[in-house]
Amino acid sequence: MKRLTLIDKAFLLKRTPLFGALDLDLLLSIADKLGLVVFDPRDYVFVAHEDANRMYFIVKGQVEIRTPQEEPICTLGSGDFFGEESLFNNKPRAYAAFTPVETHVLTLSRTNLYNIISECPAVAIGFLQVYTSAVQFRPIKSVEGDK
Repeated sequence: MKRLTLIDKAFLLKRTPLFGALDLDLLLSIADKLGLVVFDPRDYVFVAHEDANRMYFIVKGQVEIRTPQEEPICTLGSGDFFGEESLFNNKPRAYAAFTPVETHVLTLSRTNLYNIISECPAVAIGFLQVYTSAVQFRPIKSVEGDK
């Protein structure tokens, strides 16, 4: 895979609901804060109950989201993101992220994410929009008595 440029990273972010409404200058600034990690086939990005300090954007490959008991929930591909929920609730990971094939991901740390949100509150709106839409592996826990 060719080396990702800052503009490549910015365009990947532009395709996500989190950052899709932002202009290129801001996307370039955010893209500059991303790291690139390559995972081997049959590797784990993280396991359930692990402390969380970053989120991930899939550039190439696949990530299988699994329950703590290793049951598959869904498979994510290029352009998808995951791992952000634990950055906001300060709880350990509720699921595992497994790479069945070689997978390239961009990472964004909690510190950088919080800085981005403080500099550009529109990013927080993107997160709210994601959480108010139906996303397969982000189950909504019902309150007892709700029917």
